[in-house]
Amino acid sequence: MNKKQIRWRNRIILAIAIFAVIMAAEKLGALDAIFGPYEVYAAFVLYLIPFLIAGHDVLKKAWHNIRRGDAFDEAFLMTVATIGAFATILFPDTEPQMAEGCAVMLFYQVGELFQSYAVGQSRKSISSLMDIAPDYANIERDGKLVEVDPDEVQVGDVIVVKPGERVPIDGVVVEGVSQLDTAALTGESVPRHVEAGAGVISGCINMTGMLHVQTTKPFGESTVSRILELVENASEKKAKTENFITRFARVYTPVVVFAALALAIIPPLAGMGPWSDWVLRGLTFLVVSCPCALVISVPLSFFGGIGGASKLGILVKGSNYLELLSKVDTVVFDKTGTLTNGTFNVVAVHPEEGVDPDRLLASAAYAEAFSDHPIAVSIKQAYSGDIDQKRIRDAHEESGHGVSAHVDEHLILVGNDKLMAEHGARWNECELTGTILHVTVDGHYIGHIVIADVVKDDAAQTIRDLHAAGVKKCVMLTGDRRDVAKAVADELGIDEFQAQLLPEDKVNAVEQLLAREQGDGKLAFVGDGINDAPVLMRADVGIAMGAMGSDAAIEAADVVLMDDKPSNIACAMRISRKTMRIVWQNIVFALGVKIAILILAAVGIANMWLAVFGDVGVAIIAILNAMRCMKVEQR
Repeated sequence: MNKKQIRWRNRIILAIAIFAVIMAAEKLGALDAIFGPYEVYAAFVLYLIPFLIAGHDVLKKAWHNIRRGDAFDEAFLMTVATIGAFATILFPDTEPQMAEGCAVMLFYQVGELFQSYAVGQSRKSISSLMDIAPDYANIERDGKLVEVDPDEVQVGDVIVVKPGERVPIDGVVVEGVSQLDTAALTGESVPRHVEAGAGVISGCINMTGMLHVQTTKPFGESTVSRILELVENASEKKAKTENFITRFARVYTPVVVFAALALAIIPPLAGMGPWSDWVLRGLTFLVVSCPCALVISVPLSFFGGIGGASKLGILVKGSNYLELLSKVDTVVFDKTGTLTNGTFNVVAVHPEEGVDPDRLLASAAYAEAFSDHPIAVSIKQAYSGDIDQKRIRDAHEESGHGVSAHVDEHLILVGNDKLMAEHGARWNECELTGTILHVTVDGHYIGHIVIADVVKDDAAQTIRDLHAAGVKKCVMLTGDRRDVAKAVADELGIDEFQAQLLPEDKVNAVEQLLAREQGDGKLAFVGDGINDAPVLMRADVGIAMGAMGSDAAIEAADVVLMDDKPSNIACAMRISRKTMRIVWQNIVFALGVKIAILILAAVGIANMWLAVFGDVGVAIIAILNAMRCMKVEQR
């Protein structure tokens, strides 16, 4: 609790203690013994003390709102109901309701304090993300480290990040080796190794060694600033359900006020009973009708869902997207970088009979030694030996189909079947799916190497989880070859795929899939956020994954997954559906109980104590239920 909540709590405890003493004195006959025939007036004054201690701020708020012309809210309802209960002293033929009026204010304040605490806890789950904001950056001046405001650091400046400090601005490591804790951004507990040449993003914690980082962005455009801006603006984008409840409360509150007024005035004017009886029914009706259970629990549920998701590195830009996500029945994936790692790896080495596999790999690595092509990089990474570049001459690309080079006076060719055909070499076909690189030495075929983009470890489980969650169709779109796409789709259990697509073809494909959606069903597109911005924006829900440092992802997507795990897509959907279940549980429960007690109050069965439960009790139960949205787990 903060200091304001502690003072609030202490004030309520004091008021409840005084109330309990006064009530005990009244029930035990002490007031009657002391004040005699003036007992009722003494009780009026005594109960007024805890009433004002606990509720003076509610009375002030109601008066302030009346003066602004915005009277119909919970403070107004509580003020009218409780003052009306005290006013029953003016009706000698009925039992005074001062104790009940005081109790209504006390329990209303208890409920408000509980609500404040619940909102605070939910905010804390989101504001923990705010801790990633750096307070300073270290710059070396005259041989000494000086702390400066991150806004003062220019692009290209070298900053120093000591162990235990947060990286304040995006950049590239120019000196040092360390481990980075990225948990605040991704929810991932495994540290990330960085060394010279590695990119780092703001918000991560430097764990072990000192790093010198050359900044690549101004602080205002760095990852941490973009994320904080996203989280701060999330509350502005309300879900349809949330907007409905807000509009409902605006209409509902004045309606029940006039209904309570009619209940208190019309029946006694019609001779249906004494004024005191119907006024008390009207006051009870007012207490029960307070809509705080709905007005608080529904936004709190969405707020809790967004906060819980942020703990796992899932950033939802607003409760409207959380609601849409719960209705998704078609998930469309980009392949490269989303379901696969997006990097080439050597997955098989197939030498000819009598040829050593290491010789095959070494020959290819030497021929590709001077190439920066991703395929060449993957071969050099797979080769464990050192490459002596002095042994290589005349290395060059061959017609876009491969490379050739002289190594120790031997001519080595590495490339596809077209390269082999051009040079009149024979080759063997391979049944594996991927990029096949054939290798010849002085015209003799020595084997081939298979290179492929490897499927992510949790991709297959993600598809299974989505189907289990009620997603009817998982679709994969890719610019890759059809045979590669089919192999990935079969491996993962994808329902439908389209291959050899240009970026504009992906938009058309999504348009066609959207046209096939029925009822409330929604379509989500999952991409890496860099090349897929048009499709992310066209889908009902755009989900960008692996967005650490990707401005395009944070800008274009509705939901941003900060790491590269596809499994967080299913996790995000579970959170959204859980949130919506809780929202509707609260709506049905609150309205159901209130309508029942309102009817009982109108016919004279419900008393003020039952009204207190109908208001405060229902609100506390709904808030407790809403707080469950904050509890999330990653499977």
